[in-house]
Amino acid sequence: MMIKFNGVAKKVFNYIFGLFSNDMGIDLGTATTLVYVKGEGVVLCEPSVVARERNSSRILAVGEEAKRMLGRTPGNIIAIRPMKDGVIADFEITEAMLRYFIKKVHKRRVLVRPRIVIAIPSGITEVEKRAVKDSAERAGAREVFLIEEPIAAAIGVGLPIQEPIGNMIIDIGGGTTEVAVISLAGTVFSKSIRIAGDEMDQAVIEYLKKTYNLMVGERTAEDMKIKIGSAYPLEEEMTLEVKGRDLISGLPKMITITSEEIRDALQETLRAILEIARISLERTPPELAADLIGHGIVLAGGGSLLKGLDKLISEETGLPVHIADDPLTAVANGTGKVLDEIHYLKKVTVSTKSEIYT
Repeated sequence: MMIKFNGVAKKVFNYIFGLFSNDMGIDLGTATTLVYVKGEGVVLCEPSVVARERNSSRILAVGEEAKRMLGRTPGNIIAIRPMKDGVIADFEITEAMLRYFIKKVHKRRVLVRPRIVIAIPSGITEVEKRAVKDSAERAGAREVFLIEEPIAAAIGVGLPIQEPIGNMIIDIGGGTTEVAVISLAGTVFSKSIRIAGDEMDQAVIEYLKKTYNLMVGERTAEDMKIKIGSAYPLEEEMTLEVKGRDLISGLPKMITITSEEIRDALQETLRAILEIARISLERTPPELAADLIGHGIVLAGGGSLLKGLDKLISEETGLPVHIADDPLTAVANGTGKVLDEIHYLKKVTVSTKSEIYT
């Protein structure tokens, strides 16, 4: 028998259950998933990777353990990244991954389900929003609220988004780059492109293939980007020994690559990010654009840690550019602040067309 609640009863029901559940905010990223638990802060930061048996749906590992399997699995095991370009590419695997993370951090009884705020890219479709919401509900959420990533990031880094002044944030994740100009708790202009950290890694892979006939995996390319990658000339350029497979002989091979070469490999991806920053500034109303001269642009997301990226963007835009104190957790912290300050929910969360939150 299904019990139906009227509006008041539903609010009371949710309030009572909220006392016993660990409400959480989730930054469901292409590369990494972070979970914020109300009252505790960010308690989980693991790769968005799932390992399962090839010929069945049995999940073998999730998160860090699964990432270690990327490129190293035997024929009967596949390691999957179920998020692509910031949205769900594999519905069932994403649901399994969410269920694992929720269970890992929600230590109370299974009966008491959490309320969840999930950060989503600003450019996704209604269908993609619904897929995220449905996955979270099927994974065990009591209620699901969606918030756009740039808004969450701005809240997470402490920008005064409720004030009548212009705030500009660039959030560079694994699958998407989000640029937004925010004022009075709303987005004045936003732009999202599905070019970010993953494309940087792929650019490094392609460069090594074309220049050295060397094939490397995603993990090696990411490691190179982190260690010697840069967007702006370094005071002291660096080198790194790289191991991979020779595409001609098929044998293992090691080369030494320089930071200048990695910078060259990243040029096309960086140009795309600079272009959407420029477009966003051109579309910003003059009064808000004037505000940016004083306090500039804030960078968040893992991609903002690329050496010299702040200098490059500052040089191209003529504005001061600041990297958030903890750019990796900015979005997750933003979802957490929304949970902690309930009045934020109505102002900054978005709904699918089939549902309006009251």
